[in-house]
Amino acid sequence: MPQILAALASGLLFGLGLVVSGMVNPAKVLGFLDLAGDWDPSLAFVMAAAIPVAALGFRLGGRMGAPLCDAAFAPPARRRIDARLLGGAALFGIGWGLAGFCPGPALASLGFGGWPVLVFVAAMLGGMGLYHLAVGARRGGATGTGPAAARPG
Repeated sequence: MPQILAALASGLLFGLGLVVSGMVNPAKVLGFLDLAGDWDPSLAFVMAAAIPVAALGFRLGGRMGAPLCDAAFAPPARRRIDARLLGGAALFGIGWGLAGFCPGPALASLGFGGWPVLVFVAAMLGGMGLYHLAVGARRGGATGTGPAAARPG
């Protein structure tokens, strides 16, 4: 039960941060990505503020023997930069640039974003399902963490 409550609290805090920062507004995101046009730098300040917070979390987490709500940390099984990682990053960036959404903000704006958000989330879930059918099930999962990812495949 503590894991579920911690996940709920983390998700609510993350979603609130996305809404307050404007990351759920695709026009604002596209304005940030439009370096050659009418560039909106405000999201750069949001990201810059997130860096020290994340650094502090990593620093404190590195000093702990285990996470608060689990028996052990689950670091990524794959740590090298390869074509699969670069291809996924490129696909993510292209999708973000075309739609102005990435998964977190899309889910956070489901309640008020209208049909474009529903289409994006449906396409995102469809893509996840296709990946799982084509690659993920063959590899023992798609997350790259934990024992399933360590199995040869």
